[in-house]
Amino acid sequence: MKRILEVVIALVWLINGLYCKVLNGVPRHEAIVARVLQLQEARVLTLLIGLSEIGIAIWIISRFQSRLAAIVQMLLVASMNLLEYLLARDLLLWGSWNSVFALLFIALIYFTEFVIGKPVATNS
Repeated sequence: MKRILEVVIALVWLINGLYCKVLNGVPRHEAIVARVLQLQEARVLTLLIGLSEIGIAIWIISRFQSRLAAIVQMLLVASMNLLEYLLARDLLLWGSWNSVFALLFIALIYFTEFVIGKPVATNS
């Protein structure tokens, strides 16, 4: 079950990074980056953010320091969504409701790593 949820979480990062940002499949993402960072041209930075999101997907699948990966993801999702909510709410797909989906995604990451991913105690 944990592995399936890890793959689902990694796919969210991969799709948002590769399709939405690197391939510019959702131009709204670039507009959000431009608005939040007050840039005239945000393509290069959007591309770098997309590549970073692909890196997070790879990090999740690798299981290297998975607890740290989960904490980093939760902080990134919370901070990105707070900035977007405050500075670019009108550009978000679901407007204010994006925050609800962000909290659900954070909860999924937490559940996957810290609830079902808890190390099993051994009797020694």
